[in-house]
Amino acid sequence: MGDPSDITPTLSVENTEIAVVEEIEETEQVLTTKEKVEQYFADTPIMVDIARCESRFVHLNKDGSIHRGKLTPADVGVMQINERYHLKTSRKLGYDIYTLEGNLGYARYLYEKQGARPWLASSQCWAKYSEIAKS
Repeated sequence: MGDPSDITPTLSVENTEIAVVEEIEETEQVLTTKEKVEQYFADTPIMVDIARCESRFVHLNKDGSIHRGKLTPADVGVMQINERYHLKTSRKLGYDIYTLEGNLGYARYLYEKQGARPWLASSQCWAKYSEIAKS
């Protein structure tokens, strides 16, 4: 055997590569509710404006509960879908208005059927005269 001082340390590249991959996965960007709304309604920008006015893009509160309207607590989620008027129909159509995806999906359904009329109460915030006239 040789002199112990002749031992050269080696570096294991395998562990370093695994750590880098894990770090990249952990730092992947998670879309905000606002970004999800903007993507979902890219073809219908008025709905993005409505979401901003109705909920400020909040779907769930910090404690994980569904965001409800201050004046009308039956209005839920990012699009403030009213449970009293829409829960039964939304369920029948397969939309869960308490999830972001279901809330957005049912809002699109409403918009396709009724235009922006379901959100007229907040129209002073989002509407231009031409948009109200279309409703």
